[in-house]
Amino acid sequence: MLEAAGIQHVELIFDTQSTEAWWDTMADLVAPRGRIVGIVEAKAPLDLGKLMSKSATFAWELMFTRSLYETADMAAQRAILTRVAAWVDEGRVRTTRREHFGRISAANLRAAHARIESGQAVGKLVLEGWG
Repeated sequence: MLEAAGIQHVELIFDTQSTEAWWDTMADLVAPRGRIVGIVEAKAPLDLGKLMSKSATFAWELMFTRSLYETADMAAQRAILTRVAAWVDEGRVRTTRREHFGRISAANLRAAHARIESGQAVGKLVLEGWG
């Protein structure tokens, strides 16, 4: 799809799923001096050497790093979350919720789990009534 649009490389890649499955593709697509940011744990080692000739950067982002390690800029998380909340209120950011399976029950949990296992789920699945 990118090639059809005449795009050979991209400056920034935001990796939200299956880092190891997409690693080779991302390494090929990232532009020289470009950046890849991942928010999901890799299930296998990544060959970072693929980025070396491009001087490209790979970085993890975890929402809880500041609070987990009590970093000096820990208060910045509040500013980030406040900004995102405003974007949600303005409609600039929308939920990724796609399917609602009703109240938590054995049957609904099985149905939701089967949907995930199918590999066809897109976005978040929701069950309600915990606790």
